[in-house]
Amino acid sequence: MQITPNVPRLDRSSLFQLLNNRFSEGDKKLSQIPNPALLQDATKAAKKIAKTIQEKKKITIVGDYDVDGVSSTAIMVDFFRQIPYPIEAIIPNRFKDGYGVSPTVLERINTNLIITVDNGISAIEAAHICKQRGIELIITDHHTPSEALPDAYAIVDPKLSSCNYLFKEICGAQVAWLLLALVKKELSLNIDMKQFLDILAIAIIADIMPLIDINRALVKEGLNVLMSSNRPASIIIRDFLNKSSISSEDIAFQIAPRVNSAGRLEDASIALEFFAAETIEKAYAQFEKLNKLNEERKATEAECTKEAIESVNEVPHVIIVAREGWHEGVVGIVAARLVDHFGKPAIVLSIKDGVAKGSARSLGDVSIYELIKDNEKFLNKFGGHKMAAGLSLDVKNLDSFREAVNFSASKLDSKDFIPKDEVTGIITSDMIDFELLSLLDSFEPFGEANPRPRFLIKNGYIVNIKIFGSDKSHSKITLKINPNDSKTVELILFRKVLTMPVDRLITCSYTINKNEFNSQINIQLLINKIYNWEF
Repeated sequence: MQITPNVPRLDRSSLFQLLNNRFSEGDKKLSQIPNPALLQDATKAAKKIAKTIQEKKKITIVGDYDVDGVSSTAIMVDFFRQIPYPIEAIIPNRFKDGYGVSPTVLERINTNLIITVDNGISAIEAAHICKQRGIELIITDHHTPSEALPDAYAIVDPKLSSCNYLFKEICGAQVAWLLLALVKKELSLNIDMKQFLDILAIAIIADIMPLIDINRALVKEGLNVLMSSNRPASIIIRDFLNKSSISSEDIAFQIAPRVNSAGRLEDASIALEFFAAETIEKAYAQFEKLNKLNEERKATEAECTKEAIESVNEVPHVIIVAREGWHEGVVGIVAARLVDHFGKPAIVLSIKDGVAKGSARSLGDVSIYELIKDNEKFLNKFGGHKMAAGLSLDVKNLDSFREAVNFSASKLDSKDFIPKDEVTGIITSDMIDFELLSLLDSFEPFGEANPRPRFLIKNGYIVNIKIFGSDKSHSKITLKINPNDSKTVELILFRKVLTMPVDRLITCSYTINKNEFNSQINIQLLINKIYNWEF
């Protein structure tokens, strides 16, 4: 694996400047969020929702089974509960209904108005059915639209080419939240929209939105709201994490996978009932279910990942693997694991009844969405973003699709395939202290477009390796960053067992993190990648 050349040596001052340069336009405030009315059709949609409420007609929300979709639905449920106005909220089941407001979902809906959240931009057939049945359809989504749009009453999606919203990289929950702000205005409601920022922040982080511009402001404030909110779900999250402050990475690695596990393995309504719970007892019961499902998800994912890696005989431009029996709910995570393992975009498909259905993940500057779109003639349906997509196709088309996608990818610049995980620089062991931790904290929240800095150790001298954990699956390495150092540092590598190399040297990248346990705060160094090790 290649290391970025010419890695700079940094002191505190140069590190601060490097990180500060990421925000040349300065931090945005909540007051600088662009007017929701700039979203195309948003005012039209808000007026229709207000009129439907005034006429006491039935409203149904249709969400999605990932964190963003569940969060969007939960914000809607909470908002309408406070009007108060009764609504029906449906999150499709991944296995029975498929994605979004599908014809299958419509079979069990009897309503006057459907509002989609985090889905609907490709629901052409569903829109046609709604038209036939006299159901008004408002679509709120953030996914990239195709040329053909559904025939809906209103489509609110910042990715529409004709939409003038000033910041387009927002998630489905943000679109829903912005629309509700206009509904609040239409009905002259006394509802504080900031109260939803705890759930909104979780959606932004989990859907890997860039943590810049208004997203950064919303996540910062959302994490603060999460620490003080009386929402039962937020109280449970605080108790579970048991920290004096919650970071974006706590959400990304501890909370989002649990919320996602419901839709992946069983039914996302479990996660919705967690977010929307009105009592701590109910929220706790749902969170316990999410914990169990997450453990099951991890075991299933590990088995599928092992089989997927073993099935790759040669590494093309884009890895496309498919098999019967792979759990449809974990193929997206498995695709991400293949990207990490092989350093190539990956598509992982589960085959059932002659149909291959699954997920794609990308890296670098490769738009997996565009690669798939270029070859949509082989597909039954698809949708997604630059870095992630979902798709289905008949098995008979699989080989042709694989060949076509790789032909399309062969025309891309090879630089597009370089992962964006470059190291920030090299620091001395003396720099690793609480002052440095405080400096890093000032640039939170870290995430997409503002990654936590990764530092390089080149030929560090290993003093000791210990294996730890209940299943002895993690490694703790004690080393000297420079052979002449008197000070040693400890690095942790999760989910890999290392043995001492003959030369006792290691070249790796690592991050510096705050580890809080039993009210004690320590500095924790986590290995990101090892560059000179045979696994």
